[in-house]
Amino acid sequence: MSKTNAGRFFEDYAVGQVIRHAVPRTVKMGERALYHMLYPARHALHSSDAFAQSCGLPFSPLDDLVTFHVVFGKTVPDVSLNAVANLGYADGRWRLPVWPGDTLRSESEVIGVKQNSNGKSGVVWVRTTGLNQHDETVMDYVRWVMVRKRDPNAPAPDTVVPDLPDVVDPGTLVIPKGLDFTRYDFTLAGEPHRCGDYAVGEIIDHVDGVTIEEAEHMLATRLWQNTAKVHFDATHREDGKRLIYGGHVISLARALSFNGLANAQLMVGLNGGAHANPCFAGDTVRAWSEVLDTSETDAPGVGALRLRLVATKGAAGALRGLDGKYLPDVLLDLDYWALIPR
Repeated sequence: MSKTNAGRFFEDYAVGQVIRHAVPRTVKMGERALYHMLYPARHALHSSDAFAQSCGLPFSPLDDLVTFHVVFGKTVPDVSLNAVANLGYADGRWRLPVWPGDTLRSESEVIGVKQNSNGKSGVVWVRTTGLNQHDETVMDYVRWVMVRKRDPNAPAPDTVVPDLPDVVDPGTLVIPKGLDFTRYDFTLAGEPHRCGDYAVGEIIDHVDGVTIEEAEHMLATRLWQNTAKVHFDATHREDGKRLIYGGHVISLARALSFNGLANAQLMVGLNGGAHANPCFAGDTVRAWSEVLDTSETDAPGVGALRLRLVATKGAAGALRGLDGKYLPDVLLDLDYWALIPR
């Protein structure tokens, strides 16, 4: 009997199945140094203990996307090792800050399955929960992936498509304990803009671009222990290219959004997201944001912005063609809630 793991195929998933993922990972300050080495991340709350303490936190938490990447990476061997594509995200919340020294692990519940019409693959929906060493939930989200079938002749399962909200109710967003923006230092944060300075429908061109290097995206994918074959093995795709991990594009775009959204300090809700087109080494990634909504919170001086973050090789504001499909230059369309001074 083989002792190696070929990964799950579409027919291995069933609604209600719960998967506890290996391997727990302790994250420390080296995680931040590597994250800031890989991406031009500059948000003050994730950069400075002193700034975080002036905002009511005990010290600076690790970047929100460090949490996402570590939690996501645990799931890959069980959920998307044999994936054709990671299709989307929805209904996600960051529920607790992750502090240096925390140990994270992940669990996923299968909440939907649907075989594709070609009979060779199907879509699997999972709700993934990231937990710390105290078994407290640090974040949870739904994602769906297209996975190959092991046997194209295997019978199709009963279709179950989960009913997911279009947007996380801002009233259910979890605000970190003690967060207080009433003494917020806009000079140290880098920009003067408050929540009320942003208008729904406003488009923000983040101006800067980053050309993705093969070595950098491979370092990132190894760091997050993402073992998906399409990211490592150039022979796995017919074009002989390694696909850039979608989370690498998310982090690049979020870091680029500092220019125009420097005060959108914390990501707290993941409303939806799609990797619209593949990204490869040599591509130059730019970013723009659209303000979709604003909301108040119960925390002193803290407001929330609902933002569409788009990573693209093209122009700011360009998203879809006349046919309603994403333009070929668009790489990422991410809808999220962020906390910002009001």
